[in-house]
Amino acid sequence: MSVELPLWRALTAYRVLTMFYAVGLFATAYDEFTRPWVAIVFYAVLCGWTLATLPRVANAANCTKRFLAADLTVALVGILLTRVADASSRIEDGGPTLPSIWTAGSVLAFAVKGGWRWAAFASTLVAAVNVVERGAPTRDTVHNVILVWVASIAIGYVVEVARASERTLARALEIEAATRERERLARDIHDGVLQVLAMVQRRGSALGGEAAELGRMAGEQEVALRTLVSGGLVPVSRVSEDAALGAVVRAVDEPDAGEEAAGPADLRALLAPYATARVTLSEPGAPVRLAPGAAGELAAAVGAALDNVRKHVGPDARAWILVEDEPDEVIVTVRDDGPGIPEGRLAQAEGEGRLGVALSIRGRLRDLGGTAELISVPGQGTEVELKVPKASAAKAEQ
Repeated sequence: MSVELPLWRALTAYRVLTMFYAVGLFATAYDEFTRPWVAIVFYAVLCGWTLATLPRVANAANCTKRFLAADLTVALVGILLTRVADASSRIEDGGPTLPSIWTAGSVLAFAVKGGWRWAAFASTLVAAVNVVERGAPTRDTVHNVILVWVASIAIGYVVEVARASERTLARALEIEAATRERERLARDIHDGVLQVLAMVQRRGSALGGEAAELGRMAGEQEVALRTLVSGGLVPVSRVSEDAALGAVVRAVDEPDAGEEAAGPADLRALLAPYATARVTLSEPGAPVRLAPGAAGELAAAVGAALDNVRKHVGPDARAWILVEDEPDEVIVTVRDDGPGIPEGRLAQAEGEGRLGVALSIRGRLRDLGGTAELISVPGQGTEVELKVPKASAAKAEQ
């Protein structure tokens, strides 16, 4: 049950009780009113309005802004009519207004519906009208106004905290349910699919020939599936198989607008799909936070570097991804065991119009305010070091 529901029920009861209280005050002092018929008309309207609008204060959905405005108007008009209906001596002596404490119910409705800011707005209007009705700020008027103002703002703040707590609890319950389901699926997959893939890999390697290739592919899929199961809730990746190379190529989906609005993204989740039997991913134990767009661009640059490894070194090449989360920057290093790049080859490729490294890697990092450094020694492989300053990434995201 929502924590707001008891507040709405209490508000409903408060409005009815204070309605009878205001009418009772008028009945006991009927002879002292100079124009009692004005008060009678107002109380008839007040009773009809209070009883007719009880469903409006039953929950937040029914309590609309238009209703709140009309409800507050009834209270403010009643306060101003006090000077018309009641005797001046009673008003100067601090006598109650026509709606009396019923006005507080209207202000509390603002607090429960919109929080402390709405409560401050409504109570300020009530304070101003009370001063106009009295003609001058008296001690009793100031006391009552401050009491309503403080109480309504406090209740509005409590409502906001309760709503935030409810959202946090709901999210925690969702994560717990998802974790239990993931653990159940992990057990089923481990007992079935992963064991079959491991057996196919072993038998294929033992038989050789085409069976060895089948075993290699089964091993890659075992690593990919194991990474997915152990990684938990990570962004969905697009997986496609290149029949010519027999290699699995993954591209991380770009984050959508809802994900960007949710806050920083964990770079580890975006790099997890790249891990295979021949690609080793080493990452910190804690989340590596970057702005969603910057994290996506950095992951795409890593994907481009791995594509170059597959294209120029071959499907059997091994690669290593190292993620380092420094206080001011994030560093991702991609290294392979290939023959390296001959000196001058990159400049020649750019001159021939092949801009994979220039655009897909260096261009992405340049847009983020980072750098991409390529180190290659013939016969000792190639290393691509990607650096993204956290401050520059956040600024580029904005």
